[in-house]
Amino acid sequence: MNKTELIDAMAADAGITKAAAKKALESFLGNVEGSLKKGGRVSLVGFGSWSVSQRAAREGRNPQTGKTIKIAAKNVVKFKAGTDLSNSVN
Repeated sequence: MNKTELIDAMAADAGITKAAAKKALESFLGNVEGSLKKGGRVSLVGFGSWSVSQRAAREGRNPQTGKTIKIAAKNVVKFKAGTDLSNSVN
């Protein structure tokens, strides 16, 4: 399912226009992003939670040349599925 299909499904399920569904989805995504940028955590009970973790700098290897390269440290977003979501797909 892509973003357009999700918007269509949200509009049909909620009985709202596609424009309203798109606005709601973009608001949700923007608020999740904003919270994660501040170092916060977003948790939806039963669905899952998003958090930010720091990945340390490390050495890697260029597969084409075999040369060692330095990979910089960076923040990464992690998602952990909730129990209800995990159970529903099994």
